[in-house]
Amino acid sequence: MFKYINGLLYPVEVSCPDPGFGQVMFEHYGGKDSEFSAATQYMNHRNNMPNPYIRELLGMIAAEEHSHMEMIAVSIHKLGGPPLCYVNSQGVPWSLEYVNQSLDPLAMLQADAEAEIRARRLYNLHFTMTCDPKLQKMIQFLGSREDVHLHLFEKARILILQGAPPDYFKKLITEYRMSFPTT
Repeated sequence: MFKYINGLLYPVEVSCPDPGFGQVMFEHYGGKDSEFSAATQYMNHRNNMPNPYIRELLGMIAAEEHSHMEMIAVSIHKLGGPPLCYVNSQGVPWSLEYVNQSLDPLAMLQADAEAEIRARRLYNLHFTMTCDPKLQKMIQFLGSREDVHLHLFEKARILILQGAPPDYFKKLITEYRMSFPTT
C-alpha cells in the first residue's frame, strides 16, 4: 500500500536556472537507468517475490524510487527544463525493455543490485557535470540512497543463498527503515 505525503524526501534547490542541465536530468526521470525504471522493476519483482520480507523491502524501495523521481521532476522544473514526459535526455521514449522480467528470486535481486550500480554511476557522472553546489547536494543524497539499496539487495541475495531463517530477513526491513539520515 502506498501513501502520498505532500513533501519531498530531500529538499531540492538550485542556484540558478540551467535548462541544458535540466535536459540532462531526464536520464534520471525517463531514461534506461532512471528512477522510473527502477520503481517499475522493483514493483514487478515485489509482485513475484515469494519471500514476504524481501517482498516488503522491494515495495518500500519502489516507493522511495518514486519519491526520487518526484525530486528529479522538481529539479528539472527549477532548472528551467522542458515539460516532463517519459523520455531520456535525448528525447528517446521510455521502454518496458528497461525492466528486468526475471521470476527467479536470486536473478531478480541480482538485476536490482545491477540497476542500483548503474544509477549510482549515472549520478556520479552528473554530479561532475554541474557546478551548482545545491544541486550537487541533492545528487549526492540520491547517489547515497542508491548505495543503501544496493547493500540491502546484496544482503537479501546472500541470505537466500545461505538459507537464512525468517528473522534474518526481517532485519532487512529494520535496516532499511534505519538507513534514513536524521535531520
